[in-house]
Amino acid sequence: MDIKSREDIERLINAFYTKLLEVEEIQPVFAGIDFPAHVPHIVSFWSLVLLDEEGYKTNVFDKHINLPIKAHMFDIWLKIFTETVDELFSGEIAELAKQRATSLTYTFKAKWETMKH
Repeated sequence: MDIKSREDIERLINAFYTKLLEVEEIQPVFAGIDFPAHVPHIVSFWSLVLLDEEGYKTNVFDKHINLPIKAHMFDIWLKIFTETVDELFSGEIAELAKQRATSLTYTFKAKWETMKH
C-alpha cells in the first residue's frame, strides 16, 4: 500500500521516530523535545512534501540549527527513514518519500558542515 493520506504519514513518522529514538547516539538530540507536540509539525512538513497539503510554513533547517547534531547523524536518520518507509509502504509516493529524504539529508549535511565549521 502506498502513502495516500495524512494518516499514513502520521503512521510513518510515529514508526520512524520510535526506531530513531532507540539509537543511543541520537537520543541526546531529542532530549527535552515534547514529541506529542512536535509530531504534528513533522507530519505537516511531510504532508506538504508528499501530498502538497497546505499548512507547513516554517523553515525546516532553521528549526534544527541549534540542536546537538553531528553531520553523520543525518545518514543514520536517512537509513532508518528509508527502512521504515520500505517496511510500511510501497508505491510512487513511498518512493518519492525516500527520494525527498535523501535530498534533505544531503542538503542538511552540506549546510551543517558549512555552518558548524
